[in-house]
Amino acid sequence: MSFLEALQERTFPFFREQALFRSLLEPKTPSEMEAMAQRAHDRTVQHYGKTVRLFAPLYLSNECVNVCRYCGFSRSNPILRVTLSPEEVEREARYLAEQGFRSILLVAGEHPKWVSPAYVAACIRRIRPYFPSISIEIAPLETDEYRRIVDSGAEGVVVYQETYDPQAYASLHLSGPKRDFGWRLQAPERAYRAGFRRIGIGALLGLAPWREDAFALAAHAAWLLKHAWRSYLTISLPRLRPAAGGFVPEYPVSDREFVQLHCAFRILFPQVGLVLSTRESPLLRDRLIPLGITLLSAGSRTDPGGYTGAGRERLHRTVAGRSEPPTPVEAADAAEEQFATSDERSPRAIADRLREIGYEPVWKDWEECLTNAAST
Repeated sequence: MSFLEALQERTFPFFREQALFRSLLEPKTPSEMEAMAQRAHDRTVQHYGKTVRLFAPLYLSNECVNVCRYCGFSRSNPILRVTLSPEEVEREARYLAEQGFRSILLVAGEHPKWVSPAYVAACIRRIRPYFPSISIEIAPLETDEYRRIVDSGAEGVVVYQETYDPQAYASLHLSGPKRDFGWRLQAPERAYRAGFRRIGIGALLGLAPWREDAFALAAHAAWLLKHAWRSYLTISLPRLRPAAGGFVPEYPVSDREFVQLHCAFRILFPQVGLVLSTRESPLLRDRLIPLGITLLSAGSRTDPGGYTGAGRERLHRTVAGRSEPPTPVEAADAAEEQFATSDERSPRAIADRLREIGYEPVWKDWEECLTNAAST
């Protein structure tokens, strides 16, 4: 049975701790929440100590062929767009390397013409000298295409299912390849077969009832831990943020529920990485760190060229898939961001804050030579 079949039948025999996880997601009293938080903290320190790995996203392109109701990059949004050249990607990468980053996530809208496997591989080769850890968050690919990305120097892949509810998924993804729920769901397994050593999954909170999406995400994690066990698994629980198109989530998640959700995942999966993005406020991020966060983005920009202004001379407006030149006023603007960030502190400020609360920021957590030595 594949995970897609298990999800369709709502039977998860491989997820042995279903009852425990559902109990962790039930409404809690303040004292019960405090007990959960302490348990999550203890498990984190036991398995990770007091370290947090810092990374930055680097957006390659905001071109997209999909129409997704909630995404700023949706083809239906008449926004300013650009795809960076590999040389411009290197310019952005050098800036991030100078900030101290040694771990980077390449992100792009889903457009097979502008963001092809060959283009992504060329960008990775261009920035490989700066970063020992490169991950990608792009459109799902075939196994052979993923293998090409691995061969170019990437070691991680991130594929968020967005929502695990097939009906909600269909109502949110109106056109484009992303409408294929099963193809996206099975992308982490294809990536694993291609040789990625890190696999990231997640659900975009606010698209469907959060407890049901969280349960399905946990079942997916249990499946991958069993069937993709050679790779390190990470989980992200991003909440919707304001973006072009003005989508309003039908199922908002409160801060209290957000904290409970992270505690539940840390308790159930003590050795899985938990990722927290700059979507959240500085105060909430600081408070979540002791409860299980092991990977933290910092100083993020969610628009291509956002760090250095690269590519701005080639901005164009896309209206229903048709490219139009920007107005003189727009020509001095920036490409549209995917979503608005909330934590705008600099990477160094975040690193300093981590030290203030007793944690050690880690800019790089492995050396390629160690992996090569282990394989010989």
